[in-house]
Amino acid sequence: MYPSGEAFVKRHPCALTSPTDFIQSGPSQPQSHDGSIVARFPGPMPHQLDDVAPRRTAALDSVRAFAPGGIGNLGPGLDILGCAVTGPGDTVDATRVAEPGVHLADAGHPELPTDPARHTATIAGAEVLRRAGQLGVGVSLRVRKGLPLAGGQGGSAASAIAGAVAVNALLGSPLDERDLLLAALVAEERVAGRHLDNLAPALVGGIVLVRSIDPLVTIRFDAPGGLRVVLVHPGMRLRTADARAVLPATVERATAIAQAAAVATMVAAFASGNLALLRGAIDDRIAEPARAALLPGFSGAKRAAVQAGALGASIAGGGPSAFALTDGDAVANDVLAAMLAAYGDAGVTATGRVARVDAQGARVAAPNEPLNGEPTRG
Repeated sequence: MYPSGEAFVKRHPCALTSPTDFIQSGPSQPQSHDGSIVARFPGPMPHQLDDVAPRRTAALDSVRAFAPGGIGNLGPGLDILGCAVTGPGDTVDATRVAEPGVHLADAGHPELPTDPARHTATIAGAEVLRRAGQLGVGVSLRVRKGLPLAGGQGGSAASAIAGAVAVNALLGSPLDERDLLLAALVAEERVAGRHLDNLAPALVGGIVLVRSIDPLVTIRFDAPGGLRVVLVHPGMRLRTADARAVLPATVERATAIAQAAAVATMVAAFASGNLALLRGAIDDRIAEPARAALLPGFSGAKRAAVQAGALGASIAGGGPSAFALTDGDAVANDVLAAMLAAYGDAGVTATGRVARVDAQGARVAAPNEPLNGEPTRG
């Protein structure tokens, strides 16, 4: 517990290497010249990240970056709440080449675009070059997909973050965390829409609340120790564009108020560490009712999760994956079994796993060095 009334600024510009100094701050939130704020909450008192100069490293000839998958929306937090999840993610190997620009040597999957102007990893990497003033540099990217396509597990965001982080590391890390996030946002906006609820957790790890994009204001929470994430992926795909197309253009006042109360309660649970507050709060009254009809087996799986002891369950991102949150491993295993059985009863083949919130986010390594959670080729 930190002293009452005190906050600490964690100057950790890239969230990829060892943290730098903790600097005591007063009650006001540090802001950049454009009003950007990135605050971090590991517990009852905040950690706040201000817009400081990044810690430069030596430029490299090749580097590997990994970004975890995650869950956007986290139930009622449509476009504003998300978390990174341990386990599979996307990996990008970046290598210097003679020809300027960002080139795509491997898209990571036969169905992903090979045009660098249409792949999130290369779009984000090109934006890093632009923001760093290094347009004369040539980079080749090789993507390895560990996340399902159109699966609701943050795949496009993970590729964008891994691409941005890899190119930044190759240049000697000239960009800070804020610029990396905005570079990846350029890619995500072109492919999936202008939202940060998957991008921000993939970069910094933890649970992230997006207060606004313009100016950039995000708040990061460490996950309470007992929190477990049950993630189930039915054997189908749902494109983000199709999932967003069914969202209502307007909602009733009562619905908006209930949604805001649910998000606020979830944030209170994460900030206080009181997981019991989540029970009943994972209540999406906007996106879930509109999307459930596109997801065979979901409604039954959600009911089964709650009956098995989950704190709550909902659609992961835009779907088709579903998630449940639990307090502890034993309940999580029961919930996973119940959800898989419910999908099976609906005639839907599904796979699943029990995970935790990934606290680290994106990380870098030498090209041949394995990274925790990165995909492997079989």
